[in-house]
Amino acid sequence: MRDRRPRYGLSLPNRAVLFGATTPDELLEVAEQADASGAFDSVWVGDSLFAKPRLESIVLLSAIAARTRRVRLGTCCLSTFPLRDPIFLAAQWATLDQVSHGRTVLGICIGGTPPREVAEHEFAPFKVRLEDRAARMEEGILILRRLWTEEHVTHEGRFYQFRDLTLLPRPVQTPCPRIWIATNPKPELATPRLIERALRRVGRLADGWMTDATPVERFKERWQLIRAAAREAGRDPDLMESALHLMVNLNEDRAAAFEESTRFLRAYYGPALTPEKIDLWVACGPPRAVLHKIRAYVEAGCSVPILRFVSWDQKGQLARALAELLPAAQELRLPD
Repeated sequence: MRDRRPRYGLSLPNRAVLFGATTPDELLEVAEQADASGAFDSVWVGDSLFAKPRLESIVLLSAIAARTRRVRLGTCCLSTFPLRDPIFLAAQWATLDQVSHGRTVLGICIGGTPPREVAEHEFAPFKVRLEDRAARMEEGILILRRLWTEEHVTHEGRFYQFRDLTLLPRPVQTPCPRIWIATNPKPELATPRLIERALRRVGRLADGWMTDATPVERFKERWQLIRAAAREAGRDPDLMESALHLMVNLNEDRAAAFEESTRFLRAYYGPALTPEKIDLWVACGPPRAVLHKIRAYVEAGCSVPILRFVSWDQKGQLARALAELLPAAQELRLPD
């Protein structure tokens, strides 16, 4: 019988080095502590080049791979996926899978974070149109999986063409590393048809789903739609994972926790974040309050809650989570 317990991830704030909330050395130390604790199943880093600059994700994961032994390593998520040459990416990720002994999970998305002018600033140097993001992602997934599993690959696609390529070395994982798609289409910005198409793409192509800042009931409804789409595509939805990227700040004083979370997230993502968005995205306050929010998503089907500490005290937050939050969180159970 499949284990019904959620598996917890730790998201490292690799953009926070730009505003003094952490350092590269501390990120590696925190990853090492999470790995040694046994409480976290995975460690994740974010990705962006010019829209939201940070330590480059694959290079950072390589350093983390050298400092850890057990946790899965992933991108949460690789927003530059439509900009990256899939042949080079296939080789880079295969090497990362080799040096980590098969611990990678490639989380991807279409990128192009609003506002549009910021997204275009990131995409323009690569001569990639925002309108082509989803199509590039679909073609890129196909290329990665073929290069990771086949020999003498020839591909004639809309964006990429090549002949007779055999990629070596291949990833350790068989048949190949898992690919998750992150998507969280906003009802106020996308039509129901576009939302359904994005979610069905996950069920049709991905090994897992990632999302953030979404109400519990919406998470549940979307996960059910993704699972249904997987079944319709002849895939086993029980082999898929679902992840929520949740911001966390542990403090007995909830007002102080929310205030620090707000400062951190506005420094990280920009000053336009509203208190309502932050309240939805953040689980803050005493450990019991944070656990209450995590429980709601686990009961909605979230199998991988991914926690990011939105605080200038990364080590202190981790220590408190390991002592006061994770023991109880590990007792939660997914629905049957």
